[in-house]
Amino acid sequence: MANMNLYSRGDRAFVFLNMFLIAIFTISALYPFIYIASLSMSSGFAARAGSVVLTPVGFTLEAYGQVLSERMFWVSYGNTFIYTIGGTLMSLAFIIPGAYALSRKQLYGRRFWNLMVAFTMWFHAGMIPFFLNMRDLGLLDSYFGIMIGFAVNGFNIILLRNFFEGIPESFEEAARMDGANEFQVLWKVYMPLSKPAIATVALFCIVSRWNGFFWAMVLLQDEDKIPLQVYLRHVILELSDDEEFSTSLLQASYSFETVSAAIIVCSIIPILLIYPFLQKYFSKGIMLGGVKE
Repeated sequence: MANMNLYSRGDRAFVFLNMFLIAIFTISALYPFIYIASLSMSSGFAARAGSVVLTPVGFTLEAYGQVLSERMFWVSYGNTFIYTIGGTLMSLAFIIPGAYALSRKQLYGRRFWNLMVAFTMWFHAGMIPFFLNMRDLGLLDSYFGIMIGFAVNGFNIILLRNFFEGIPESFEEAARMDGANEFQVLWKVYMPLSKPAIATVALFCIVSRWNGFFWAMVLLQDEDKIPLQVYLRHVILELSDDEEFSTSLLQASYSFETVSAAIIVCSIIPILLIYPFLQKYFSKGIMLGGVKE
């Protein structure tokens, strides 16, 4: 940290105020994760009594044992990975060529197509037309339907298009002189130079797919195809009315609250493991379009 003596009294007050606000923001952002983790490792009695605030009360891992012993937990976990990995790859397969095409100045009707992509960011047909469209296309209750139905996002296309437009034309011209066609220019020039942007878009897709809940609940009827988030809803809403399960809780040290918290913690872990590997690209990617040379 720079020598604080070089700052005036007003500057020092401003720096300390910023540090205080950043600390408050950090605590407010971290506390929900800390609370859920502590709740998942607390006894069922403490969770029901609302005694858990910051650290586990009556430390026990039985909630995790209960969760990990359930077949549907692993089925839904595997489904979430399928939707996330497959859906992200499918999204990138559409977004990257689409962004590249919209960045080409020689594209016929370029302004119109860019307007149409931006239009989808503000206006949507609605829930019922979308559902009817998925039904008529035979995409209900299928893995492919969940992956293809949400493959394209206008914001991500525009984000990547802006990055492509910022790449110097000299790189493309050199490739053209070597006889490269459009696909080779995209694959060998633009994509290698756009790793931060592509990683940022990929991270957006991963988080969106991993947290996908509503449409998975609406479009999927087969329990063996539901993702982890829909399974969590099943645990919270349906098992709470199950008399047999409620009776078993009387002899256990876990509760609905601790079981639900354990599922949430398990659902967060993969994202926490992936983020450090993409963070260096994400830090560059958030500056997309911030500086124009």
